Amino acid sequence: MAYVMASGWRYRSVSALGTLLITAIALTLANLPAVQGVVTTRLPVIAKLSAATLSNGQLVLVYLTSVLVLLGAMAPLFKPRPRRILDTVLAVQKRVLIGLLALAAIGYFDYSYRLPRSTLIIMGAVVLVALPAFFVAIRLNPEENGPTIIVGDDPAAMANLHAEMDEKPIGYVSPPLENGLAKTDGSGMAVSKPTQTPQISKELPRLGGLTKLDDVLVEYDVDTALLGFSTSDRADFFGALDECYEHGVAAKVHRDHVDNVLADSDASGPIVDVELEPLDAQDYLLKRTFDLAFSLFGLLMLAPVSLAILIAIKLDDGGPIFYEQERTAEFGQSFTIYKFRTMTPEGESPVPTSDDSNDRITRVGRILRSTHFDEIPQLVSILTGTMSVVGPRAVWREEETILQDETDQWRRRWFVKPGLTGLAQIESVTSEDPAEKLRLDLAYIRQQSFWFDVKIVIRQLWMVVGDVVGTIVAPESEPSDDE
Repeated sequence: MAYVMASGWRYRSVSALGTLLITAIALTLANLPAVQGVVTTRLPVIAKLSAATLSNGQLVLVYLTSVLVLLGAMAPLFKPRPRRILDTVLAVQKRVLIGLLALAAIGYFDYSYRLPRSTLIIMGAVVLVALPAFFVAIRLNPEENGPTIIVGDDPAAMANLHAEMDEKPIGYVSPPLENGLAKTDGSGMAVSKPTQTPQISKELPRLGGLTKLDDVLVEYDVDTALLGFSTSDRADFFGALDECYEHGVAAKVHRDHVDNVLADSDASGPIVDVELEPLDAQDYLLKRTFDLAFSLFGLLMLAPVSLAILIAIKLDDGGPIFYEQERTAEFGQSFTIYKFRTMTPEGESPVPTSDDSNDRITRVGRILRSTHFDEIPQLVSILTGTMSVVGPRAVWREEETILQDETDQWRRRWFVKPGLTGLAQIESVTSEDPAEKLRLDLAYIRQQSFWFDVKIVIRQLWMVVGDVVGTIVAPESEPSDDE
């Protein structure tokens, strides 16, 4: 029987303490001469390593470093979120491997940290077995139901959620009430008085505003939050969703108020789980670190190419070097995108067209487009955090209106930061086919992870190399990308 912790804070304390003790015990076992002797003489591969034990100051340093690194790696799992046994095991093993890789990296770059490879391997083997077993023992049973609240800013959506519930929620969290729910802007701030009084406000107590959601989840030890927002593509919805995941609270929605990129489309019943999980702190850190490294390396390596492009554009027609345009960013915000200019400045149209039918592209511009070198300035946007290396391609603000008219749910692409490349790009799908582009962008949003990003970047770089070689070999060929 799984042990269900009664308090979120108690779960955090027990899981952190258990991680600390298991790591310390594993390191103690790995440092025993008898264990070292058996492992380094009888096991294949490891037998090539020499036995080594630590003592005194070295041992204390290794204890402190190992415990801190593994506590940091396991931190996302200290949230009391219901998980099934297999999901728990896989999640713990993933975090343990991250911690072990970090310890190996520290030992490689810092020679004052003396953790022998044999000790690291033995300790790693122990924690890979013991920590998953421990987290399975204390896991929250996904079938157990604790307190439930309703969170949102839409009276109709919140009332529908309340009507479909079998058990009464303890209350709701919303913007300020004044004869009903206040309408809000994207940040959750009230901007006007409502025109109707939601029935939910008469039957349930208001536990606080959206800015107090964090405190409400902790104070009432909430297990499930039902999200009822007027739109699910704005920052207020994602802020609430992120708070739920931060505190291990199950997030659910009414299937009539969201599209299937958010919800489990195969689930039965009107109330369904939210499947779109925000990146946790470590995944976000990996993605941001990769963005920084990629953009810095690209800007430095391509500096000579950029200089040559500056000169070529000026010599070609004497016009501006850079092309700038307002495009849609995360949550519907806007930012200015910069590229090397490839077209004559006048007469820009928001209607997506192919290069084959575009007579405004300059001679240098065709080369830049075919080699993708016109995209180099976007590395600066990635460096500053406006864009990411991988994500749905940002669309021109005026073009957004046209594409939204052609394709329902186009704004769902705003769920993540726009990218230099993405799943649609490596499949050679552009805005000329908005339905397919939307399908691929939403598929990326569902599957997003650091390693998925790496796979997309590798494929994109391979395609760029092929395009550059093709341009050199057959310069008369024409590309097929849009500005």
